[in-house]
Amino acid sequence: MDRLLKGLKALAHETRLRLIHILLTQDLCGRALSRRLGISEAAVSQHIRILREVGLVAGEKRGYWVHYSVQREVLEHIIDELERLAYRSAISADHCHGLRAKNKGSSKKVVKGVCQSCCGLPEKLKDKPEGCTPR
Repeated sequence: MDRLLKGLKALAHETRLRLIHILLTQDLCGRALSRRLGISEAAVSQHIRILREVGLVAGEKRGYWVHYSVQREVLEHIIDELERLAYRSAISADHCHGLRAKNKGSSKKVVKGVCQSCCGLPEKLKDKPEGCTPR
């Protein structure tokens, strides 16, 4: 969970998310990233440092320049952890999310559905909220 949290914090900044988006299409050096984003090379360097610390980006020296690339395995790990979190909460018996997750083979698919404690019984919604909340 700690690794997921650090990864999400690194991605929570618009510029870093844009960096990831650009680097998913091709490896680029700091100067090229600076020009694409319209920010200084120093700003790019600081954002890259944060992404490197969590393992989302790696640099490779090519001549005079360092070219950066996304470490897809780390990004996929974050995505997998979020999917597991969403899957667990969708099938939790303690809460109604208006969704049900069904496991079909090896892929998880979330389909719309309703729980029978409150969503499926609209007459319960006429009562106080406490009457609708599953216990």
